[in-house]
Amino acid sequence: MRKSFILAAILLGLSGCGNQVPGDSANAAVNNTGNSITIKDFADRTVSFPAVPTKIAALANGETDIIQALGGDLVGRPTSTDSSVGKELQNVEQVGSTHGIDLEKIAYLGPDVVLGNNPMNMKDVPAIEGIGSKMVLTSANSIDEIKKQIVLFGQLLHKDDKAKELIGQIDTKVQQLQTAQNQTKPRVLLVYGAPGTYMAALNNSLSGDILVTAGGENIAADYPKLENYPQYAQLNSEKIIQSNPQLVLIMSHGNSEKVKEGFMKEMQQNAAWNSLDAVKNNRVEVLPADLFGTSPGTRIIEALDYLAKLLQAVKG
Repeated sequence: MRKSFILAAILLGLSGCGNQVPGDSANAAVNNTGNSITIKDFADRTVSFPAVPTKIAALANGETDIIQALGGDLVGRPTSTDSSVGKELQNVEQVGSTHGIDLEKIAYLGPDVVLGNNPMNMKDVPAIEGIGSKMVLTSANSIDEIKKQIVLFGQLLHKDDKAKELIGQIDTKVQQLQTAQNQTKPRVLLVYGAPGTYMAALNNSLSGDILVTAGGENIAADYPKLENYPQYAQLNSEKIIQSNPQLVLIMSHGNSEKVKEGFMKEMQQNAAWNSLDAVKNNRVEVLPADLFGTSPGTRIIEALDYLAKLLQAVKG
């Protein structure tokens, strides 16, 4: 039971959260007249504000990063045990996460808006509105969705020009990577996990999208998706060995090295595991959690660069 809970937390926390792939929601501003703002979020909810929000609480790292990049004022940030939080965030109150909101802290801070996940935080909208704040729901299951978040938050903060600038930077990076790609794409296995529980990421996950955009081939792209988490699939040792990945990438919220150790121990039960190109060439890598453990927001550019360098090293 505990393993199932841990896995659920990991899968929901990764790639902008969410247990489904939202469609192309109409998240354009409905009406911006005078000081008032009306937007439509990724859950197709119309949310209105009498003026530009000056007090913002974010429940996930990606949203936090985007608001900072747009120059917004954060009064609340995701709860974290990570000691590497930037100086500009160290004095910002921690208000829980998309998995569990600290309503008491949010009530005390009185933010104009709380940025949550669609669909995970839909159930929390009444409680947030009950304490006098508004809630805007988005998701980040792909690079395009991160760009849509930037557009929406730019509208919310009247920072449309800055949003266009940030999106332009992402588009430039994607174009650079696509121009540099050739027909040879390194074969890659993407693994999410906690000790004892491991899943393969599919191409409809954020990490899968990053991999394909950076020029890699996801060997699990055709694996059957999980019913409850359609961005992921169960690992299949026989298929992995047949595909012979040149690179294995591991992502986790927890102790990544322990996750890697447990994953390697489990895989090595199959004698053919050590014959894989990735294992023979010592290319089983743990990815940085701040870029791949959750949505990195505007730092998607760094995530793309990081993965592109790993793929280039495989090509030689």
